[in-house]
Amino acid sequence: MSKIIDTFIAPPCHDEIEILYQDSHLVLVNKPAGLLSLSGKNPQNLDSVHHRLVKVFPGCTLVHRLDFGTSGLMVIARNKPVNAALCQQFSQRTVTKVYSALLCGHLENNEGTIDAPIAKDPALFPLMSLCAIHGKPARSRYRVIERCFHTPGDGTPLPVTRVELTPETGRTHQLRIHSQQLGHPILGCDLYGGLLLPGTEQTSRLMLHASELHFVHPVTHEVIKALCASPF
Repeated sequence: MSKIIDTFIAPPCHDEIEILYQDSHLVLVNKPAGLLSLSGKNPQNLDSVHHRLVKVFPGCTLVHRLDFGTSGLMVIARNKPVNAALCQQFSQRTVTKVYSALLCGHLENNEGTIDAPIAKDPALFPLMSLCAIHGKPARSRYRVIERCFHTPGDGTPLPVTRVELTPETGRTHQLRIHSQQLGHPILGCDLYGGLLLPGTEQTSRLMLHASELHFVHPVTHEVIKALCASPF
């Protein structure tokens, strides 16, 4: 198998992490777009959600990650037992994650499901690929919120559909590649066709935001329904 070489260098992110909730067990944050969840091996990729938060909350660990270009809700564990309990909820798929996105073009159907297995392919890194034979099961649901127009930097109105995306599995790049499979990539997605249509190259960011996170607090057992409005 060919070796994966990651040459990506993250540009500086000047936006702050917004702390939405904190107690002695966990922290809920709003991650800005353009910030790594975890520091990379390259010293130039040191800045990340974890790198910043561990200075404020010593010993905190990530339970899950968001892509570099994705903004929105993340839950951070403040100790190992809480991390283990939250990780178990994620692995058992009892956590509900809902995303807001702008998809290129106007979708025909108001809702639907994308069921397409996703596989890693070192030859295509950093892209993932759809593969019925070697891919792991991946399923996403979408629901149209509105069909409208988005005007990026050059003033050209682009037809877009605002959708609510709910991944039932948690594969790398799942929502991005499933949206492409739907024929309507996420606006601003550099890897899966979201910058190919005329006018889309002016898009400032990946139009994907983690807007809801539902889980059970590992200590109080309270049902947490965290909400974070989309910035676009």
